[in-house]
Amino acid sequence: MVQQSLVRTDTGVSPGAERPPRVVRAATVAWVAAVAAGAVEALGMSVAWALGEVPGLSGGSLAAGLGVRAVVYTVVLLVVARFWRGRNWARLTLAVGLGVVGMLSLVLEPVSWLADGHSLADALSEGGLALALTIAIRALHVAAVLVGLALMFRPEANRYFRDARRGLRARG
Repeated sequence: MVQQSLVRTDTGVSPGAERPPRVVRAATVAWVAAVAAGAVEALGMSVAWALGEVPGLSGGSLAAGLGVRAVVYTVVLLVVARFWRGRNWARLTLAVGLGVVGMLSLVLEPVSWLADGHSLADALSEGGLALALTIAIRALHVAAVLVGLALMFRPEANRYFRDARRGLRARG
């Protein structure tokens, strides 16, 4: 069901702007949750480094990595805001950028580590609470991305993006 809401503009309030359907709102929550999980993971890495639990990682490398993440997360949140407003380019950017490239970055390291002959059970028994929390946060991150991907291409979402595109064309 399409819900109408009032939207503030520079000239006042104009009726007729569509509120995103439930699946788009839920997908938005999933994308924000994915960003939050990434931020929590970065914070955890920073704490682990400060405690001396990340051998071989310099302060400069950590700072550079945190800087890159901050820029990426900011851009992602700006794209999510456009997604919320029905911009199909934003939906496609999220699908390719986070659904493909981002997902690869999330799973490549753990899969490579397992492929090198390591065992998850051994890692958990040796890694303790910090590693268990990192794995849990990464799993939540992956789940949020998968949920966001699945929801943003549901039929109700497709209609919303199609209608938004038509509305943009009609306004010229």
